[in-house]
Amino acid sequence: MTLLPPEHPFRPKQIYEQVAERMRADIRAGQFAPEARLPSERELAARFGVGRPAVREALGALQNEGLVHTRRNSGTYVSGDAPQRLAAAPPAGSALAPDADISPSSALDVRLVLEPAIARRAAAHAQRDPIAEHYLAQMDSIVDVTDAVQRALWNESDRLFHRQLAVMTGDALLVKIADEVAKAMNQPLWKRLKDDGIYDLSRVRLYVSEHRLIYEAIVNGDADAAAFYVEQHIIRVRRDIAPK
Repeated sequence: MTLLPPEHPFRPKQIYEQVAERMRADIRAGQFAPEARLPSERELAARFGVGRPAVREALGALQNEGLVHTRRNSGTYVSGDAPQRLAAAPPAGSALAPDADISPSSALDVRLVLEPAIARRAAAHAQRDPIAEHYLAQMDSIVDVTDAVQRALWNESDRLFHRQLAVMTGDALLVKIADEVAKAMNQPLWKRLKDDGIYDLSRVRLYVSEHRLIYEAIVNGDADAAAFYVEQHIIRVRRDIAPK
């Protein structure tokens, strides 16, 4: 007997996906009416029995679908055409529904395990890397993070710099793993939360400085410092885009 793979294999749903599904259901049912202001992240977290990162990710996913919109210093509101958008969307779980993005919180957890080890391995070679320096220079060139083109350059340079650290180890398997992390950092949900959380030029400058500390520790062969700087950088990113 030959066993064929299932046509649509089941997969566990991430917590933010479940929260987003509940919120879509509440919009359909009229509990969250068009143009209504949603409860705060803390209130939604208590309502659904989850942490704030899952709520923030769910709101980001709904923003990307055009179902809600955020007004800085005011809150998040249901879009006026949210019911129509939901009526036209393919059912969740159907073959037409797009795959969900990787949870940014989960991606950061993986990075916190992986990237300090990568930095240590790269520091063992203690060699400069023109490509990593190119990405650093691109990040340093940002003068207006509100400009869409510069913001895209900032996001791309950031994620590819971290991938290049894996290239600097000379380990092909680590590069393949880093490629998957870089893909997660290129997904719309990651970009949404990063753009919402890191929107100030002074914050970008701080990130560039941290990247330079990581790079200089690597090229100087200081494995402990390289691992420490990467760890502290990722912890800062988590505070900015996925606060507890």
